[in-house]
Amino acid sequence: MTVKISNKIVGYRVTKADPEATQEAPAQPQEMQPVRMNETIERPDFLLGTTYKIKPPVAEHAMYITINDILLNEDTDHESRQPYEVFINSKSMEHFQWVIALTRVISAVFRKGGDVTFLVEELRSVYDPNGGYFKKGGVFMPSLVAEIGAVIEKHLKAIGLLESEEMSETTKRILAEKRAEFEASHTTATNDDKAGDYPPNSTMCGKCNTKAVIVMDGCATCLSCGDSKCG
Repeated sequence: MTVKISNKIVGYRVTKADPEATQEAPAQPQEMQPVRMNETIERPDFLLGTTYKIKPPVAEHAMYITINDILLNEDTDHESRQPYEVFINSKSMEHFQWVIALTRVISAVFRKGGDVTFLVEELRSVYDPNGGYFKKGGVFMPSLVAEIGAVIEKHLKAIGLLESEEMSETTKRILAEKRAEFEASHTTATNDDKAGDYPPNSTMCGKCNTKAVIVMDGCATCLSCGDSKCG
């Protein structure tokens, strides 16, 4: 803007620029914003995959569940592995229609981002009206959908999205001693091959749904998760 001087100039002086005012502030390094899982992330050409095999007695053939993960913020402090898609393959065509629908819905939830761990509880709470079954190891599954949920839970624990409830070494030692003592005092033979890795006279645990509860000295204790009515 031009300023017209109307008065006479009677003197002048040169002022020095203020170094503090003219000095440019140093550029602040911008903190990298971590990339979060969302629907706008395009599928890369390479994904990390893990395949799980299940053989439920309600299906004629085994099922192979493949969960592919995407690696976000690779080689940074914010690196994370997130599930991206799931596939279920089997020779049996009996459950083909709803299995395909289920995999598409689960994959869509994975790509949506956010907390996807709620899927585990939703799937594991599905009950078959014809009754559930025991899988190998004596673990009760209320339905085939629930076992698929158990596989997803196992995978989420493996990649760190769910925390595993690890028993202490002391608890494991006490359970091992109780199991040995129980088996020594109960030598009744049985042909129940569904008992799995636990004593054949074990009953169902209400906490982990495993046929692993024994009663010793009036105290019911689960040899799988350590749950006890005696504290």
